[in-house]
Amino acid sequence: MPKEAYRLTKIIFTLGPASEDEAMLEKLILAGVDVCRLNMAHANEAWTRSMIRRVREVCRRTQRHIAILMDVKGPEIRTGDLPAPVDLVAGQLIDFLPVPGGAEDGVLAVSVNYPRLGGDVAAGATVLVDSGLIRLEVVSSTAGRVRCKVIVPARMGSRRHINLPGVRVRLPALTAKDRADIAIGVEEEVDYFALSFVREADDVDILRRLLSELKSPARVIAKIEDQSGIANLDEIIVAADAIMIARGDLGIEVPMEDLPLIQKKTVDACIQHRKPVIVATHLLESMITSPVPTRAEVSDIAGAVWSMADAIMLSGETTTGRYPLECVQLMKRVAGRIEGSAAKGYNSALPLKTNKDRLLRSALVLAQEVGEAGLVVFTRNGLLPQALSAMRAWRCPIYAFTDDRQVFSHMLLMWGVEPFLMDFKQEPEDTIQGAFDYLLRRGWVKTGDWMVVVTNVLAGEKVIDSIQMRPVG
Repeated sequence: MPKEAYRLTKIIFTLGPASEDEAMLEKLILAGVDVCRLNMAHANEAWTRSMIRRVREVCRRTQRHIAILMDVKGPEIRTGDLPAPVDLVAGQLIDFLPVPGGAEDGVLAVSVNYPRLGGDVAAGATVLVDSGLIRLEVVSSTAGRVRCKVIVPARMGSRRHINLPGVRVRLPALTAKDRADIAIGVEEEVDYFALSFVREADDVDILRRLLSELKSPARVIAKIEDQSGIANLDEIIVAADAIMIARGDLGIEVPMEDLPLIQKKTVDACIQHRKPVIVATHLLESMITSPVPTRAEVSDIAGAVWSMADAIMLSGETTTGRYPLECVQLMKRVAGRIEGSAAKGYNSALPLKTNKDRLLRSALVLAQEVGEAGLVVFTRNGLLPQALSAMRAWRCPIYAFTDDRQVFSHMLLMWGVEPFLMDFKQEPEDTIQGAFDYLLRRGWVKTGDWMVVVTNVLAGEKVIDSIQMRPVG
């Protein structure tokens, strides 16, 4: 792709009926998406396998490769089936039954799939149903019955999602379905697994141990969706490979006015820990049905880009929306406009832990001062590009070359990093020239452009790190 395609902020789209046919997939991939997300909440094995293979086939045909992210459903609390939807009224009482039972005192009784509900909530606690549309207050709680009063009424149907703001629920990190889905993902060599409702670092470790048992090198993305996740944010960031700010459930669990503060805090913390961070949910919600976004949505995208989040994500917009391609194109335009308006600079607040970090910072400062220079690095583990990405250097393209497919895919989520998969030569000089030829061939640079190259060189019998300034061609 040409140099004009270079973008600091990555774009994730979610696969669904609106985007899963090959023609649309090809358009989205060529439009510039970086990661394809599979939402496993409603996916079965046949669909999952066929979609992963379809995405990879389209990538092969278009010669543009993207990463695949499997978002496992995770544990959740839901109401049971109702004979028909019920129109609740303010002040009405409703009983939730964690164990089998019947109605008492003429009060509507609804089963729930969480046996410990009665022990987790007490009188005065808030219960939110159906993405927060229904607000209830707990009146009394026993092991077999939780009686609530309707505060904000709405129509309640079957199998509605329940949120318990501020309550530490005792649900497992992974369900049986999650484990089965992960096994499929490992067989299909998925690049990332996103874990829902991460409450503490141990949740991440449980998934990481499972991946280790299955011999998968896939990375773990922890989704921050409730108050427990916020309280344990730093330890979760350390344990995970990346973080997703899942603003849908998170916006139900916390006061709305706190959500922007949590988003900024999470993005800043991830940058300091050198971990990729994704801003997700409702970025272009209106474009599920409208060909144009609201002005507030454009500003929301711009805010995420200004904050230097690694990636912005589309969910319903590309699963069931009418305008999946237009959503991606709009995200790309807004991100490009904001990034293009930024002055040269870098994240001077990032702690430099090693002399190698100081060398990398010197390289990017040099590249910025030269003008149109890009930064070329070679890696077999992704650590150099990850460190450079965390330095958040505006107007300094980072071209990262690797000979490892998994490392290539993992770099697709890093802010400011444009990864390339290329065989390394025996001689370092041949590898550097091969990288320059690759960039020229694909239109990323032109003859005469200056590149700052970070590489190892031999000094006698020693291997030392070096920064080189070299023209292309």
